[in-house]
Amino acid sequence: MNDRQPDTLYDAVGGIDALRRLSHTFYRGVLADPLLAPVFADFTPAHIEHVAVWLAEVFGGPTAFTDELGGHQALLRAHLGLAITEQQRVRWMELMAEAVRQELPEDEQLRRRVLEYFDWGTKIAEDVSRSPAGTDLGEPGPTPRWGWQGLQK
Repeated sequence: MNDRQPDTLYDAVGGIDALRRLSHTFYRGVLADPLLAPVFADFTPAHIEHVAVWLAEVFGGPTAFTDELGGHQALLRAHLGLAITEQQRVRWMELMAEAVRQELPEDEQLRRRVLEYFDWGTKIAEDVSRSPAGTDLGEPGPTPRWGWQGLQK
């Protein structure tokens, strides 16, 4: 038996299929939640796939979000004008933590690293969401990468 830790969080979570399951479970909860559902008024099923592809890239997998969906700039632009509150961000984290418990391997370090990414990312999304749609964000840089040690520089 190989006890070696996978090199990437992408491999450790189980790849794109696991991230799709995570996204489906999470958004099922979000869309039923009275506090969060209004934030996702324009939600489409493609959103689930886009989130899974984003997470795959962030966690060290294929770069399809950057290559095909507009990269970091597109993700940030999608949050402009949403006016996300801290209460909504915290509820988002609660629902994501539950989805992580349901869908990801029972590895506490892995789950902790994944949730640390979500905490970091939701704070950025909350901040960006306060700017009106169409705001020039400048160049945010490449899609961030998150690994076993957190944000990779």
